[in-house]
Amino acid sequence: MYQPGHCGVALALYAPIGCGLVATGSPTYALLGGVITVVLTMIPDLDTRTPRLEHRGPTHSIAFAGTVGMLTALAGGLLGGVQAAEFGLLVGTLAIVSHLLADVITPMGVRPFWPLSERNFTLDIVPAKDLRANVLLFVLGLVSAGGAWTLGHLLG
Repeated sequence: MYQPGHCGVALALYAPIGCGLVATGSPTYALLGGVITVVLTMIPDLDTRTPRLEHRGPTHSIAFAGTVGMLTALAGGLLGGVQAAEFGLLVGTLAIVSHLLADVITPMGVRPFWPLSERNFTLDIVPAKDLRANVLLFVLGLVSAGGAWTLGHLLG
């Protein structure tokens, strides 16, 4: 997928977390987590900027998601303690996993279990460049985020 599709999937996956945070009186953290998730979700595609990495190679794996999660946990821990570290781990990992989920619907798919397996997984639903699919995913993400925000306020 392209950036709008990835951002939409990231927002949709983060929506239940944001809802819970809003419902428990932490709308600032809900918003911050959503922004971080959306910003980080495009990190795997940095592999297109270097000839040393194959596109949809190591940066499109669960191992990479864990690495980004650990780095955001470290940043969170340094900035705000244990709870911020836990939140950083969750948001960082979720951002990359959302990227993988958006790419698995394309014909090219992903190899999520690299380096343990080179097996490619694809649902082969829609090409990454499909404008309608990217817009649809983005809109679904926005609707999910808005609904989560509203529901969180109603529950809180």
